[in-house]
Amino acid sequence: MGAPAMRPERPLPPPSTPPLPPSQQADEAAGEAAMDDVPARLPDPVPSPILRHSPANSIRRTRSLRSLLADSPSVTFAANLRSGSKADSIASSLESFQFQRDGSKSGTPAGLGRVSTRRSASERAGSQRDLRDEDARFVYINDAERTNAPPAGIPDNAIHTTKYSVLTFLPRNLYEQFHRVAYLYFLVLVALNMVPQLGVLTPAVSVLPLAFVLSVTAVKDAYEDWRRHRSDKNENNRTASVLVGGVFRPKQWKEVRVGEVLRVVANETLPCDMVLLSTSDPTGVAYVQTINLDGESNLKTRYAKQETMPTPPEALAGVMKCERPNRNIYGFLATVDLDGRRAVSLGPSNIVLRGCELKNTAWAVGVAVYTGRDTKVMLNSSGAPSKRSRLETHMNRETLLLAVVLFVMCSVVAVLAGIWLGDHGDDLAVIPFFRKRDFSSRDDPDGTYNWYGMGAEVVFTFMKSVIQFQVMIPIALYISMELVRVGQAFFMVQDRHMFDEKREAKFQCRALNINEDLGQIKYVFSDKTGTLTENRMEFRCASVHGADFSDTDDAGGGHSVTDEDAAVLRPKTAVRTDPRLVALLRDGAGARADRARDFFLALATCNTIVPIAAAGERVLEYQGESPDEQALVQAAAAYGYALVERTSGHIIVDVFGASQS
Repeated sequence: MGAPAMRPERPLPPPSTPPLPPSQQADEAAGEAAMDDVPARLPDPVPSPILRHSPANSIRRTRSLRSLLADSPSVTFAANLRSGSKADSIASSLESFQFQRDGSKSGTPAGLGRVSTRRSASERAGSQRDLRDEDARFVYINDAERTNAPPAGIPDNAIHTTKYSVLTFLPRNLYEQFHRVAYLYFLVLVALNMVPQLGVLTPAVSVLPLAFVLSVTAVKDAYEDWRRHRSDKNENNRTASVLVGGVFRPKQWKEVRVGEVLRVVANETLPCDMVLLSTSDPTGVAYVQTINLDGESNLKTRYAKQETMPTPPEALAGVMKCERPNRNIYGFLATVDLDGRRAVSLGPSNIVLRGCELKNTAWAVGVAVYTGRDTKVMLNSSGAPSKRSRLETHMNRETLLLAVVLFVMCSVVAVLAGIWLGDHGDDLAVIPFFRKRDFSSRDDPDGTYNWYGMGAEVVFTFMKSVIQFQVMIPIALYISMELVRVGQAFFMVQDRHMFDEKREAKFQCRALNINEDLGQIKYVFSDKTGTLTENRMEFRCASVHGADFSDTDDAGGGHSVTDEDAAVLRPKTAVRTDPRLVALLRDGAGARADRARDFFLALATCNTIVPIAAAGERVLEYQGESPDEQALVQAAAAYGYALVERTSGHIIVDVFGASQS
């Protein structure tokens, strides 16, 4: 029998795809038709910076793509639905991301894929670090009793920057004074003078120089600390406007508690760290100056949430969950629950810190969240330091060097004395000042003087040498230095050339230990140019449309502006102008004149400067966060484009007497 014939192999058919339900087939067909006009990835929404405070826009902005997709039964995003074959189309549809409602009749499991969408900035910030209840502080708005109830342990708003108290002054002050090496040396000399074997006639006299210099320094330190105590008392007794019984009443700063609602008016200093609830600006904007915190004189912008703006302060209630006190003055994380159903996130732009001054804002209302030693400015305060001048540090080194030389000299004397005593040991009984036998005693023929042996005599010789050579480190030098420092402080305070006429304040010498370092600059460290220029910028010249306008004349009064009351206002800061550029802006024609007008119109409008019209002084002042913007706006006003009014909705510019908005 022959082998069975082999049948040729046939390729296997592709796996059959189960038919889709009619509803899903309709959805697939609709999706293929709609995908021709829909991009593969939806763009992220871009919030408007002008309308960022609107509640409607915030709700619409935080609405995620997932909630939009939930409104439709099935929405499918396919990578490519335009392929030729039906098999490719089906495979592509299987790779697509599909969202369906629960209970959908589609055979494909719900949640097969997910669309990667980016959330808004506020959502990302809130999700980066969620506050746990054990790591948070709960502040009940308008309910200070509940907020400060035990075991909250929240301190009062009183501050203390003093270094000493009545009980700790003497030991702590002596401990700090004996950081000077010379004082330890003088203390050793006093102890040596008290040794009876050295034969000092009046040992108590050696205590007087050291006691005098210690007393002078102690009195000086006590006076400085008393001034700190007086400053703390004045600070704690300042008054703030606190909401009590539905009415804002004056209250001392030290009595302000967390949870109370405060009202601060323009040019006032904030008594504590508080979250803004409402401001005089309809958009909730407030301008503060943080020069007491970071040394920056520029204005910073803070905002009140639009959810708290419409509610009157006396009717506002809610719970705020914020982070515990920390030293970070540039960070803040909290949420506020107003109606029990929604939590509004808060950030660094919603809190104003103690020590800031409210500027360019009529009033601001906020709730206290950190008081007293829990405020960020107090947490960053390390207390009154013990300052030492470079001269004092140099004297410590010199004192150590002289002490080493003195020790060597006294050691040499003691060694030579020991050698001499060893060579003349047999003659000590008859040598004056070294006789061991007491021949004057008839009752005791073997009596001896106070002889302590060869080693003790060598030690006593070393001590006597220290007393003899003690003038190498004169204590009178330190006494003179302390007296000179007190005199220098007196003359500096009384110096008329150091009187600040603007604040009507005299020169204050807060640390008498560093008088000699005044004006002695060795290194200058600058992180930016504003540190050296004092943030005072000046507009020098401009180049417009290829032409250089740098031939400026003397600074004049600038362009005048007439307000609503027919008062003529001039810019407060005078700027040097180029007459050719002024004539080009006023009467010029052509492309160069148009570019110049657009240039100065942009300088006057594209900024965050707030114009302040002081009709009493007849000046127009510009204030803002950046000194660069201030200089540019002042230059635009000098050339005839004066910024007159700025609100959240419009800007008014006076162009050579004609108002444009």
